[in-house]
Amino acid sequence: MKPFDTFHALGHHARRRALVAVWVVFGAVAGAQGADLRGFINPGDQGEQARYSVYQAWKAALESALRKDKLSADLKLSTDATADLSAVRTRIPDLVVGPAHVIGSAVRYGYQPVVGVDRPVRAVLVAPKDSAVGSLAQAQGKKLGLPAQDSLVTYLVRGEVNAANTTLKRHFSAIYDTRYQDALLLCLQVKRCDVVAVERAVFDRWVAAGEPVKLVLESKPVPGLAVALKDGAKPGADALRAALSESLGAAEGGKPVTLTKADFDYVSTLGYFTPRSLAGATVVDAAAVAKLAAAGAHLIDTRNAEEFKAGHLPGAKLVPYVEHSAKDADFDASKDQFDLNQLPADKSAALVFNCNGPECWKSYKASVAALKAGYSRVHWFRGGFPEWRAAGLKVATD
Repeated sequence: MKPFDTFHALGHHARRRALVAVWVVFGAVAGAQGADLRGFINPGDQGEQARYSVYQAWKAALESALRKDKLSADLKLSTDATADLSAVRTRIPDLVVGPAHVIGSAVRYGYQPVVGVDRPVRAVLVAPKDSAVGSLAQAQGKKLGLPAQDSLVTYLVRGEVNAANTTLKRHFSAIYDTRYQDALLLCLQVKRCDVVAVERAVFDRWVAAGEPVKLVLESKPVPGLAVALKDGAKPGADALRAALSESLGAAEGGKPVTLTKADFDYVSTLGYFTPRSLAGATVVDAAAVAKLAAAGAHLIDTRNAEEFKAGHLPGAKLVPYVEHSAKDADFDASKDQFDLNQLPADKSAALVFNCNGPECWKSYKASVAALKAGYSRVHWFRGGFPEWRAAGLKVATD
């Protein structure tokens, strides 16, 4: 078997580990060559020729900017956002250029957004103009066409579906994916797909060309390609931003824009976070939780003992949810551990479940378990302990 075939014969997670390992090798090579920084440039959803052109433009702009501080960089071309996400979570690269979901992940793991080009991206669901499908709800049971599984468009659409408290697998009867967005127009034309997901710019181009298509769903805008720098890396986010302002505009032909962590809140919320609702439960905020606690509700903290000890809601009881299932509304609860016997015997008691904020699935899953066990007054504090602390409410450490 050839090496390339051997790689693709590996399972998904094994391939991811192998790709992350490649980053380690890249780092060693960069160090041997004397580069001050190492990183990657992922041009996002582009055709092959456009992808390389975008890579070259960003590479030239960054190298020019870094030379002003007498720094060098080893910047690799990446076409695998899944491997990129793993790399930033382990803080391997110093410098990251990529689509919004990659930068959003980097920001959560100790990187500072620096600058991007003023070309926001929106994901849209598109259907034939004569289709009866006019909303996400009406697309239930239909065949969906997607770009590559790790593309920003797929990421945003998956997040929107997840936010509606369902999943792609549950909502659509079949899913077809292809590497290039323009191929999805053919998928609609031959009726292999009932709806497809593409960037708004692609949809607008189809409409301008006279294609009979319509918009079914549109996400909020997220930043276009952007660069992030690891905390502590030279020359620092401010210095790199100033140096890039001229070289990036010339290279990309667009207006450079300063980006902050807040610019990536939406994409992070969709990509990593729990659904915004839970049938049968009441989603509550910190103020409502304080009132419930004063009225005698049972506060259930589903985090681990170490997290609980570091800080928790006053009066909360620790009932850890040991999570092994997927972070998905279709999770398999049989893979997890949660001791329902630690909950009140009275099934009509008011329960408030919380954990580490919207990205933490433990309180969501515990709420589902309580509902299935027959508890009738389940409150899910989706914002959890981080929201409580941010609201300036009293924190217990006993």
